[in-house]
Amino acid sequence: MPTAPKPASENANPPASSPYVGNVVLVGAGKMGGALLEGWINLGVDPADIVVIEPQPAASIEALSARGLRINPAPASICPDAIVIAVKPQIAPEIMPHVASLMSPSTVVVSIMAGRTIAFLAGILPREAAVVRAMPNTPAAIGRGITVAVPNAQVDHAQLQLADTLLTATGAVEWIDDETLMDAVTAVSGSGPAYVFLLTESLARAGQEAGLPAELAQRLARATVMGSGELLQRSSIDPAVLRQNVTSPGGTTAAALNVLMAPDGLDRLMERAVAAATRRGRELAG
Repeated sequence: MPTAPKPASENANPPASSPYVGNVVLVGAGKMGGALLEGWINLGVDPADIVVIEPQPAASIEALSARGLRINPAPASICPDAIVIAVKPQIAPEIMPHVASLMSPSTVVVSIMAGRTIAFLAGILPREAAVVRAMPNTPAAIGRGITVAVPNAQVDHAQLQLADTLLTATGAVEWIDDETLMDAVTAVSGSGPAYVFLLTESLARAGQEAGLPAELAQRLARATVMGSGELLQRSSIDPAVLRQNVTSPGGTTAAALNVLMAPDGLDRLMERAVAAATRRGRELAG
């Protein structure tokens, strides 16, 4: 299994010394690409070392041009150490030839496109291209994301370190060496924030059905999910133990858990949901 060159960062606060990342090209500056860009700048990366290729850059990104960020420059002026691809997987066939034209033999390509395999990417890029496939999630926008990444055999130690630096700008990174796990990774952590948001919605609706005013139910559900997540973040205790600590025998929590933990309850429902997302990831890969 690949070994991450350094511990994953826990937030996007700048360190005492800025990391050197060489010249980086970001292809796609939507929500996730924008989060990465913000993370790099928060780490202290010089905007002048970054090129953004984005047909419709947000005003906040355009404003960074005053600090040296280059937006959609002439291809001949680009000599990247790393290219990070943050576009929707559906437009990959259109984008990848352009990416290939920007590469030098030492460039590492980091793709966060769901479902697009290393084999797909390598089939369009120059021969022996160094490729990292990664899957972040939306809490990257606040520096609390989790990314899983897998390199191909052409990625050397320096390129692995560079990719790790770029990805840890938005949170923790887990490195694996089995790409077949990526569809399950996408189903658990990539799509997982949506499951948590749905849980919050469902809890609020259930509170309303139990008689709470809608706004109060929303506030209670939101605060409960946020606080529980923070407790998980700060505690080394297993989630099952945390659950048990809240549950008094014969009490109200136990009554609710008897429903959620029934044979056809939350475990089974989550298994089906993750399996469905995993299947869809494989379909996207073709």
